[in-house]
Amino acid sequence: FRKPFSAATFDGGYDLGDGRVFAFKTLFVVSQLVGYALSKYAGIRVCSEARRSQRLPLLVGLIVVAELAMVGFGAAPNSQPLLKALAIFANGLPLGMVWGLVVLYLEGRRTSEILLTGLSCSYIVASGVVKDVGRALLAGAWIPVPLLPAEQGWAIPNPLPPVPEFWMPAATGALFLVPFALAAWLLDQTPEPDREDEAARTPRGPMLRAERNAFLRQYGLAIGLAIAAYFLLTAFRDYRDNYMVEVLTQLSYDYENNRSMITRSELLVAFGVMAVLSQLHRIRDNRAGLIATYAVMSVGLLSVGLATLLLDLGVLTGFWWITAVGMGAYLAYVPFGAVLFDRSIAQTRFAGTAVFGIYLADAVGYTGSVAIQLTKDLGTAGVSQLDFLRMLAYAVGLLGSALLVGSCYAFARR
Repeated sequence: FRKPFSAATFDGGYDLGDGRVFAFKTLFVVSQLVGYALSKYAGIRVCSEARRSQRLPLLVGLIVVAELAMVGFGAAPNSQPLLKALAIFANGLPLGMVWGLVVLYLEGRRTSEILLTGLSCSYIVASGVVKDVGRALLAGAWIPVPLLPAEQGWAIPNPLPPVPEFWMPAATGALFLVPFALAAWLLDQTPEPDREDEAARTPRGPMLRAERNAFLRQYGLAIGLAIAAYFLLTAFRDYRDNYMVEVLTQLSYDYENNRSMITRSELLVAFGVMAVLSQLHRIRDNRAGLIATYAVMSVGLLSVGLATLLLDLGVLTGFWWITAVGMGAYLAYVPFGAVLFDRSIAQTRFAGTAVFGIYLADAVGYTGSVAIQLTKDLGTAGVSQLDFLRMLAYAVGLLGSALLVGSCYAFARR
């Protein structure tokens, strides 16, 4: 419900009146990001304070609003790009709170690393699948099946004619409405953490303003350094995600012969991330587990820079580079949305919810994503998406890993 529009290229741009043109796709990406970032700021309170009985109605309501916004995106006149930007902004507004509501079901358990890593890997795979589904709807082609090569005929028949690119996001979302409703209902059947979970990971509950301020006063330096790294990391991850279609084209991979390439890449990333991060649950000591989480994240960011160097030296192909930087970025990104703050709450024994830290980081991170996106199109318009992603990879690899090491040291001292 968030990413299908990124499967289209939306040729053309909005004339700013001073000789510069704001590309339509950039306009839509930024509009949705602004809505999504504002949603994260709202989620600091809404998700931190949400009670069990409120979660399912909120989840379903937020997704329905997001789908209706995509219908508005398709229905707005093509001659009115600002109306379409407003619709995609409205799509981002509810979606930023979905993650926190789902995490509330899974945090504070002895198996939280496995559950939250699996949850995180689902959106890595989903982002790739939804782009391939969107591209299939645009082309009127059969819909690829994850894990199976569409180029060899493994696909689902598509009963629709080619869908116009402005209607493609709504059509894609409609395909997933019923599966989402079923999944949300099943998730709501999840029992609360038991006594052994609470003994190992601290009881969890709503975190009101006083508790949030106290947590920041005590651990502000460590959180601040981590969020600075996340600022860069989110910008890199989002840019890779939003422009993967263009980047693969610039790496000389055409759609006709590589219809399921994005899904294959993201499946490799998801399984790799799952294989590494799911092992963190084996570390019972919360202090050691927190340090190990930081170590994995730092190595992940360093590997983003190293993989880019290997691409520039001609050692890696484009496919393996886009996969490797995705793997490294998500090894650092996924713990921010799950494991890092869950372990932080468990180690500090602070009464509250990991969702507060997650949403504080997300609010700043997606603000950074908006800033980087605007910098690209307004400050470095002549640089290709591929070259800009390469530059970001070096920055996040070197500076981001240094910030994470500093954050780990600050947490360990406290």
